[in-house]
Order: sequence, then structure tokens, then C-alpha cells
Amino acid sequence: MKKLVKANYLYIIGACIGAIAGYLYWQNIGCASGTCMITSKPVNSTLYGALMGSLFFGIFKK
Repeated sequence: MKKLVKANYLYIIGACIGAIAGYLYWQNIGCASGTCMITSKPVNSTLYGALMGSLFFGIFKK
């Protein structure tokens, strides 16, 4: 388990930061009408943020 975390720590950190950012985006901006696919529910926004954060931080992995 330690090897897995050590090998992918940038993805994990990126996913955590992205999840927080996605939730904060939903909380502060969100979607007033409820028809937006990503920002209409906090779970969708949080998971999307985690995915995007993980992909973004993955850029910096050697």
C-alpha cells in the first residue's frame, strides 16, 4: 500500500485539492436552474473537480 501511495502521491494530492475546489465551486457559484450536468449536484461537482485535479497534477509527474 505504501508503494502505491508513494508512486501516485501527485495524483492523490491533485484529486484532494480538485475535490475541494469542485465542492467550493458548487457551493459558491453552482447552477441556479438545476439543469447543469456538472454543477447541479455537489457530488457531481466534487467528482469532476477530483478528476480534473488529478489530471492536472499528473502533468508534473516524471
